[in-house]
Formats: sequence, C-alpha cells, structure tokens
Amino acid sequence: MGKFVITKRTNGDFQFNLKAGNGQVILTSQGYSTKASCENGVESVKKNAPDDARYERKTSSNGKDYFNLTASNGQIIGSSEMYESTAARENGIESVKKNAPEADVEDLS
Repeated sequence: MGKFVITKRTNGDFQFNLKAGNGQVILTSQGYSTKASCENGVESVKKNAPDDARYERKTSSNGKDYFNLTASNGQIIGSSEMYESTAARENGIESVKKNAPEADVEDLS
C-alpha cells in the first residue's frame, strides 16, 4: 500500500511525496508555506486521483513523458517523475490511482 510522506524543504516550505508500496516516489507536490496547506494538498490528491480526467499527460522538451495531477479548479497538485516511455507514464498514473485514495500519511517534517 502507498503512503504520503510530508517533509520540510530547506527553504522552510512543506511538500509531500506519494510513494508506492515498493517505496518508489510516484507523485511530488509543489512547496507549501504551511503544513495545513500541504495536508490539504494530500487530501486533494486522495480525492482527485481516481478521476482520469484530472491527469495532464505531457512530454518534456527533452522528449520524456510525465504527468500532472490537477484539482477540479485546474491547479496542479502533484507531478510525476520523467518516464522513458508513454507506457511507463501510464503505469505511473495507474499507480497513483491505485495508491493515493487509501494511502496513509507519514509526517517527517
């Protein structure tokens, strides 16, 4: 089962990573100025992750595939790593859909 890990950046902002059951990071948040807003971001991922329409499938300038998970207002709430193939990106999306809704939260901040 996946888990969200909340950490504090060196600049004082909070962020979360969603990790799959194998420990691999499958989604990373932006920086949040408060822990409460970071926790709201986690809840937004849990809510929006099952909806395929919330995923923006992208290709970077160097040709690698990635995705953003967006909230209902269109704001990006998490981004993936860069993938070597479109199929790998789709597997990453499926992993977020599967892991996020029931993931526990580990606060390391």
